[in-house]
Amino acid sequence: MFEKDIYTNRRNKLKDKVSNGIALFLGNLESPMNYPANTFHYRQDSSFLYFFGLNFPGLAGVIDFDSGEDYIFGNDADLDDIIWMGPQVTIQENAAKAGVAKTAPLAKLNNYLSGVINQGRKVHFLPPYRGENKIWLEQLLGISALRIGEYASIELIKAIVDLRSVKGPEEIEEIKKACATGYEMHVAAMKLAKPGVREQQIAGTIEGIAATGGGMISFPIILSQNGETLHNHDHSQILKEGRLLLTDAGAESLLHYASDFTRTVPVGGKFNQKQREIYEIVLAANNKATELTKPGVTFKSVHLAASEVIAEGLKALGLMKGDVKEAVANGAHALFFPHGLGHMMGLDVHDMEDLGQIYVGYDDEIRPSDQFGIAALRLGRRLQAGFVVTNEPGIYFIPALIDQWQRDKTNADFINFDNVNQYRDFGGIRLEDDILVTETGSAIIGKRVPVEPDEVEKIVAG
Repeated sequence: MFEKDIYTNRRNKLKDKVSNGIALFLGNLESPMNYPANTFHYRQDSSFLYFFGLNFPGLAGVIDFDSGEDYIFGNDADLDDIIWMGPQVTIQENAAKAGVAKTAPLAKLNNYLSGVINQGRKVHFLPPYRGENKIWLEQLLGISALRIGEYASIELIKAIVDLRSVKGPEEIEEIKKACATGYEMHVAAMKLAKPGVREQQIAGTIEGIAATGGGMISFPIILSQNGETLHNHDHSQILKEGRLLLTDAGAESLLHYASDFTRTVPVGGKFNQKQREIYEIVLAANNKATELTKPGVTFKSVHLAASEVIAEGLKALGLMKGDVKEAVANGAHALFFPHGLGHMMGLDVHDMEDLGQIYVGYDDEIRPSDQFGIAALRLGRRLQAGFVVTNEPGIYFIPALIDQWQRDKTNADFINFDNVNQYRDFGGIRLEDDILVTETGSAIIGKRVPVEPDEVEKIVAG
C-alpha cells in the first residue's frame, strides 16, 4: 500500500466533488474456477484500491459526504482462517493503514445502509461488473440485480474519472515498475521468436516473467503469427520462418498498476522487403503520435494525424490512392487500421473502463464517432498533464474485411484493391508504447522496448 495520507487525500478530494449522501464501494469477492475453494487469482476492484488500498476479499468501504466520515466493513479472521492462512491482522489495523478509523463487521452493513436510506440520503455506487456484486447490491439496496447498472451514480462516476485520470507521482512510479517488467517480457518474447517454437511456450514464459515481477499479467496475453486478428488469444501454432509474430502483453506492479506494450517481430530474425516497408510506416505513425501528444490537444486529433501517416505510407506503396486527408476523412485508412490509437492506462490496463468509456474517453466537447475505425477509439478527449495513455497504431490485412470492402466498393476511390490482395497472407503489425503526458509534452514511460527494425532483427537473430 501507499502511505495512508495518499488514501485520505484521495477520499477528501472526492468529498469536494460529490454533493451529499454516501458512496458505497464493494470490494471484489473470491471467484471460483470450478468449485468454491478453488479460486481464480484474486484481483481487488480498482476504485476500491484507489480509495482504500486494501487488497483482500470480503470488504466494503463507505465515504460519507455529509459527515465527512469514512468506514470499512469487514470481518476479522476466526480460528479456522488462522489455521489455514496463518495469523491475520485485524480489520481495524488494516483500515488504519488506509487512514480509516471507523470499522464494523460486514453483517452491520445492511443496517447502516437502511439507516442512510431511511434518512432520505442518496447511496452513490459505481456500475458493478461482477455477478456476485450485482447480487450483493440487490441484497443491500433492494434493486434488482438485472437492473442495478441503471441506478449507478453518474455524479460519482464523473468525480472518480476526474480524480483517477490524472496520475500522482506515486502512481507514475508504480507504472514504471510495471513497464520495467513489461520490457523484460517483450525482450524475452523476441529472443524466443525462432522457427519451430510453439506460441504457447512464449506466452507461458512471459506470463511467468510477470509473476516473478511480483504482480500478474495486466490482461490476457495476445500473441500470434496471425496478427491481423486484433485480440488473438490463441497460442496453438508453431512459429514458421518468414512469419511475423505480434505480441501484445503487459504486467501489473505489486500495487496493481499496469503496463501494456506491443511489438511485432520477424520469426527467425529478418524482415522481408514487404514486412520492413509496412513496419516502418507503423513506426513512423507511432513516433508521430508521441511527438503530438501533449496537454491541451485532443487525442482524437492525434489519432487522425497517425492515420494520415499510415495513409501516406500506404499510398507510397501503391495500396492507397487519392488525397490523403480526404481518404482519412472518409475512413479509407480503417481498412488497414480499424481500431483506435490508444486508451487511458493506470490501475486498469483500459483505465476505468468499468465506469463507462463515454465518461473516461469523451466529454461534452469531444463525442464518439460512428465511422468505422475511429468508432473504436477509446480515448478522444483533450489531454492533461498526468494522463497516462497508450500509443498503438497498426496496419493489418484482414482477408474477410478486404473481401467485403472490395465487393461493396467501399472507399474504392482511395484503395487499390488489386495491390492490396497481394498482401492477403501478410498478417498484421502493431507497435505500442505507454506514454505519460507531461507539463510540456509527453514521454515514453521507462526504457523503451526495442523497436527500431535493425535492433529488433539483431535481438531475434541473436
